[in-house]
Amino acid sequence: MSVRRLAAEQPATFSFTPENAAWADKQIAKYPEGRQASAVLSLMWRAQKQHDFWLPKPAIEEVARRLGMPYIRALEIATFYSMFNLEPVGRYFIQLCGTTPCMIRGSDGIKAVLERVVGPMRKVRADGMFAWLEVECLGACCNAPMVQINEDYYEDLTPENFERVLDDLAAGRPVQRGSQAGRRSSEMADGLTALADFYGRDGRSGPGHDGAMPSEPHPDSPHHGDQTHERTEANGVSPNDGLAHRELRQSENVAEPDYVDVGTRRTEPAISDVQHKRHDAQVAAGGERDGPSAKPGHEPEHGEAGDDEAGRGGTAAHTEKP
Repeated sequence: MSVRRLAAEQPATFSFTPENAAWADKQIAKYPEGRQASAVLSLMWRAQKQHDFWLPKPAIEEVARRLGMPYIRALEIATFYSMFNLEPVGRYFIQLCGTTPCMIRGSDGIKAVLERVVGPMRKVRADGMFAWLEVECLGACCNAPMVQINEDYYEDLTPENFERVLDDLAAGRPVQRGSQAGRRSSEMADGLTALADFYGRDGRSGPGHDGAMPSEPHPDSPHHGDQTHERTEANGVSPNDGLAHRELRQSENVAEPDYVDVGTRRTEPAISDVQHKRHDAQVAAGGERDGPSAKPGHEPEHGEAGDDEAGRGGTAAHTEKP
């Protein structure tokens, strides 16, 4: 990590606006007596936003005074966290992600635009509008390449649309934040490949977009024509309804034994409805089996004969479950 120092030129004073001062008091009040210093990051961030997105020395001193903490401790925090800019960054501070996903997707082209339109890294443009810095991953790898401008992300960039964003910001025109390619959130660029029957390929046109459950699979869905899907729909159960689908599977004699969660170990499976149904089917087919253990869940009492022991004329010994 590079050494971070305060800018050589500093304003003479700093004070919070009345609105920000009231906001700061509310933040400090959240902490018990003697723990007010816990609000230091919040107050420094507010001070930086008030002072054109950079944190001067008088602002650090003001935060320390409000929190009753030594100035050196506040300075240590301000110089440690790279979220605090210790020198002027212009009206729009651009942070360019240059790590692997963005580099593979073309961040070098975005960097070339910055060098040509804004100038050298860490230098504010002559009109005071822009400054830029290459940083580590900003966590928007799905929509690479991307930049952060002040507090907003601009994603799916190309040299052409990024330069257009800079021109619009400089001219005071409204800009589109987020994806510059019309992508919604971090969806796949070519459309959804999962849950297409619910949301639609474009993520907007499916029956589930307004919260409704789909009655039929989308033609692009892997479930289209699936007999399982048709069977469950015929029984009035949507395959998207997990609980109802499980109950249907149990009614079709598909065993799904329940286990009791006891932390790091599991007990024996409970006797399920499926096992009782199987027993009833055996009774209907050929009469009830001999022996008291024929009924699921029934354990022999002292002196009762189990199935095997009854056939040999023996007596089942009583044993306890582990």
